[in-house]
Amino acid sequence: MTYTVGSYLAARLSQIGLKHHFAVAGDFNLILLDELLTNKELEQVYCCNELNCGYSAEGYARACGAAAFVVTFSVGGLSAINALAGAYAENLPVVMVSGAPNTNDYATEHLLHHTMATHDFAYSLEIARKITCCAVAVTSPEDAPAQIDMALRTALREKKPAYIEIACNIANASCAAPGPVSAILSPVPSDAESLEAAIVAAAEFLKSKRKPVMMIGSKLRAAGAEMQAIALAESLGCAVTVMAAAKSFFPESHPQYAGIYWGEVSSPGAREIVDWADAILCVGAIFNDYSTVGWTAMPSGPNVLIADDGHIQLAGLDYSQVRLDAFLSGLAARIERRDATLIEYRRIRSAPAAPPSADPAAKLTRVEIFQQVQSLINSDTTVIAETGDSWFNGMHLSLPHGARFEIEMQWGAIGWSVPATFGYAVGAPGRRVIALIGDGSFQLTAQEVAQMIRRRLPAIIFLINNHGYTIEVEIHDGPYNNIKNWDYAGLVQVFNAEDGKGKGLRATNGGELAAAIETALASREGPTLIECVIDRDDCSGDLISWGRLVAKANARPPRPQ
Repeated sequence: MTYTVGSYLAARLSQIGLKHHFAVAGDFNLILLDELLTNKELEQVYCCNELNCGYSAEGYARACGAAAFVVTFSVGGLSAINALAGAYAENLPVVMVSGAPNTNDYATEHLLHHTMATHDFAYSLEIARKITCCAVAVTSPEDAPAQIDMALRTALREKKPAYIEIACNIANASCAAPGPVSAILSPVPSDAESLEAAIVAAAEFLKSKRKPVMMIGSKLRAAGAEMQAIALAESLGCAVTVMAAAKSFFPESHPQYAGIYWGEVSSPGAREIVDWADAILCVGAIFNDYSTVGWTAMPSGPNVLIADDGHIQLAGLDYSQVRLDAFLSGLAARIERRDATLIEYRRIRSAPAAPPSADPAAKLTRVEIFQQVQSLINSDTTVIAETGDSWFNGMHLSLPHGARFEIEMQWGAIGWSVPATFGYAVGAPGRRVIALIGDGSFQLTAQEVAQMIRRRLPAIIFLINNHGYTIEVEIHDGPYNNIKNWDYAGLVQVFNAEDGKGKGLRATNGGELAAAIETALASREGPTLIECVIDRDDCSGDLISWGRLVAKANARPPRPQ
C-alpha cells in the first residue's frame, strides 16, 4: 500500500500495540486526524480539552504500556504540557503528536494564529524538549519515517514521553513504507561485563548480611521487572515492603509481603522491619519529599543497595547500562536464603482490627466509605486514587492477586484522576475501574465524565465531598482551601443530555452508599458517580501525620550564605 506521513504514524502506533489514540481537533491537525482514521486497527477517542486528553493518554499508558494523543499546535500542545510532564515524572511512554503550521510559513514575514504573534514557531518544540526524552519536528515526508521511529523507539526504551510535531501540509504527503517494527521494539541489552560485575558485587554484599529486606518502588513497572522481583524475593526469602507509589507492584497476597513502607505512616510492622534490617534492597525506588515524609524516612548509608533500570549502586560501587530485569534474575540465581526479616515480621505484625459495624442510618464517614469500597475489589479491579486523602485511605485497601492500584505520587497534580480513569477504562475494558476522587480535584477536570458516558464505560467514581482541599488543609490551611460546592450527583444528568446512561447518586449514610453501589454494579452502559458526603475534618490520621512533616520540610529556613 501507499503510505502517507499520517498513515505511517498510525501503522507504527498500531504495531507497538496501541488500539486507540486520544484526540482534540484543531485546524493544524485535521488532515492528520483524517489520515489516522484510515487505519482501522487504531480507534480515535475524543476528549473535552487538551489537558484532559494528555491525562487520558497517561491513564491508558498505565493500562496498556504506552499511549498516544493528538492536539493542535501551540494552544493545544501548551495546554497538554502539564500532562506530558506528569508522564515524564511517572515513567510512562506517552507520545504527544501535534499538528503544526504549513511549511511555507516558516522563515517568512507571515504571522499566524495560535502563535504569540512573532515569527518564531519553534517554541513549542523547544518546550517539549525539556519534558520529553525525544522531540522532533517533521517538515518533510522524506525524513518523516526516521523521525517518527526515533521518537517512538526512544519513548519505549526510556519509558518517558515523546513529542512529534507534524506540519499540516505534509500529513497526507506520500512517504516510505514502514520496515520491521523490531527496529522500534528491540530493547537495549545490558553491558555483559557490567551486568556480571553488578551481580557478583550484590551477591557478595548480601552474603555478608543476616537481615536483608526488599523495598519495591514505582519504577519497577517501567523496567518491566515485576516478575523478576518476585523471583528474587522468593530466592532470598526476606520480607518485602512496597513504597506507596508502588502499591500492587508486588502481590499483597504473597506470603512475603510486609506492607507499605512510608516512614511514620507505614503499614503496621513495615517501618519496624525496615529499621531492624541490616541491608535494604531498594528496587526501582523514588525518594522524594512525599515518599520520604518530608525527608524523615530516607534509606541511606553503606547498607543500602539501589537497583534501578540501567543503574546499580552499592557500597561505593556503581554499575551502568544494566537492565533491571536481567540484574534481578541473575542475582536470584546467585544468592543464599536470608529469611530473618520475614520471620521477625511475622512475630511483630498485628492482625488488622475489623472496623466496627456502622448503623446504616448513621452519618457517612470516611471509614465506612472505604469499608464498602473494599468489598468491591476483586482480582480484575483497578483502583485509581487521586492526590489527597484518597492516597492514605487507599493504602489500607487489601488487594487480591491481580488487582492494581494507580497513583500519581511523583507529579501529584490534582485533577489527574478523572481523565486518567477515562483513559484507563478505554485501555482495559474487561476490568472493574474504581476511582477515588476528592471534590476539589474533581472540579479541575470533571468534563471527562461526559466522555465516559459517551463511550458507555462502567467506571465507578467515589467522589468524596468534604468541601475543600483536605490535603492542603493538613499541610497549611487558609481560605484558599475552600471551594464552591456543586451538585456533583446532579452533574451526571447534565452530561447525559439526550442519550447518556450515566448514573449520579448521593450518599449521606452507609445505607444509601450500599444501595448506590448495588446500582453501580448493575449498570453496564455508563459510569456511576457516587457523591459521598462527609464532614470536612473527617480525614485519615495518616494524612495529618504526613501533612505535618511535609509542612515542616517546606518551612525550612534558607541556609546561611
